Amino acid sequence: MHVPDGFIDAPISAATGVVAAGAIAVSLRGARRELDERTAPLAGLVAAFIFAVQMLNFPVAAGTSGHLLGGALAAILVGPYTGVLCVSVVLLMQGILFADGGLTALGVNITDMAITTTVVAYAVFRGLVKILPRTRRSITAASFTAALLSVPAAALVFTLLYSLGGTTDVSLGKVATAMIGVHVLIGIGEAAITALTVGAVIAVRPDLVYGARGLEQRLKLRVNGELVDAAPQLAPVRSTSHRKVWLTGLAASLLLAGFVSFYASSNPDGLEKVAADQGIDRTAKEHASADSPLADYGVRDVEDARLSGGLAGVIGVGVTVVAGSGVFWAVRKRRNTASQAA
Repeated sequence: MHVPDGFIDAPISAATGVVAAGAIAVSLRGARRELDERTAPLAGLVAAFIFAVQMLNFPVAAGTSGHLLGGALAAILVGPYTGVLCVSVVLLMQGILFADGGLTALGVNITDMAITTTVVAYAVFRGLVKILPRTRRSITAASFTAALLSVPAAALVFTLLYSLGGTTDVSLGKVATAMIGVHVLIGIGEAAITALTVGAVIAVRPDLVYGARGLEQRLKLRVNGELVDAAPQLAPVRSTSHRKVWLTGLAASLLLAGFVSFYASSNPDGLEKVAADQGIDRTAKEHASADSPLADYGVRDVEDARLSGGLAGVIGVGVTVVAGSGVFWAVRKRRNTASQAA
C-alpha cells in the first residue's frame, strides 16, 4: 500500500507530514517506557523482519497481490509506540534506498501504514485480551483479529486522504469499495503472518512479547478427583536464550528477503491494482530515488534477476536492522540517562 508521489496533493501531503512528525515525536517518548535491555535489540530485528516479509507479495484474487503492513505485528511484539517507530524506519529505508513509496508522500505512508495500523491493531488487541482467557492461545487469536482489522482500516484512511487531496477526478465510492474490498482479503494474509510470528515467539520466549506481559496461567491441583485453581503461576519459561532468538530471527529475515522473495507474486498490490483500474495512477510522478542503485529491489548492473533481487533484499535487511537498532538503542540510552537524573 505504498503511496507514490503525485497521488495526493501538496497541502494534504504536508499536513500528513506534520501528523507523522508529531506521532513519531510522541512515539519516541512513549518507546522509552516500552524498551528495556531485552526488547530494545528485538525492536531493531522486528523492523528488519517487517522489511523482509514486505518483499513477499502473496496472490489475493483477480490478478492482485498483497503484502504485510506490519503495524499489528510490531505493536504486539514490542509495544505500540515502538511499533510506530519500527514501521516508520522500514518506510524510510524503502523510500530512500528502494524507491518504494514517494518521498513527498512519506507523511501519507507513515500516517496510513505505521500510525493507523498500529493504533487500530493494538486497540483491538488490548480489547480482546481483556475479555479472553489469559492464555497463549488467546494472545495468538487476538493477534490474528487485530491484524485482520488493521489492513482495511488503513485502506479506509487512504480513501479519506484521497477524498481530501486526490489529484484525479474519480468516483470516491468506487475507490472506497475497491480499496476496502481487496484489503479485507489482504488482511487475512496479514493476520496469518502476524499470528504465526507472534505464536512462534510466544512458544520460545513469551516474556519477549510486549502484548503477553503479565500473561498468567492458573496452576491446577487435583483435589478429591477434581481440578481446582491454585496460586497463579507466570507462564513464561525461558528455554531459549535471547541471543538465539535474535540470531534466529535475523537468519529468517535474511532467508526471506534474500531467497524466498524471488518467488513472491509479481501481480500489482491492492493499491496499485485499484489505482490502475480507477485511473488514479494517471498523476503518479517518477520517484526522486528512481536512480538509486537499489531501486525496485534490485542491484544495478547485476544481470541475474535472482541474484540482483536477493542481494537487494539482504542489503535492505542489513541496513534496516542497523538503522532500527541504532534508533532504539539511542531511545533506551536516553531512558537510562533520564532515570539516573531522576
